[in-house]
Amino acid sequence: MRVIYHAKFIRLLRKSPKEIQIAVKTKIDHFSNNPHHPILRNHKLTGIYQGCHSINITGDWRAIYHESDSLLEEPTAIFIELGTHSQLYR
Repeated sequence: MRVIYHAKFIRLLRKSPKEIQIAVKTKIDHFSNNPHHPILRNHKLTGIYQGCHSINITGDWRAIYHESDSLLEEPTAIFIELGTHSQLYR
């Protein structure tokens, strides 16, 4: 799956602790190869993130994305949010 990053996601990533930045790279590498790898705990969201999915970065950190599936190009995940569980789901 192709992965792209929203500008907000990039800003949040740059502001996050170094160990989280490293974990994000590792998990997104897993995601690119297999979006449903068990280590990611990939799942659909409801509420304000209806139509989006979340993957586990660490025990508390999550990355939120939505999929774009145009028939003309390969499926694409657009990562839009990054933060702790309490920051994202307040």
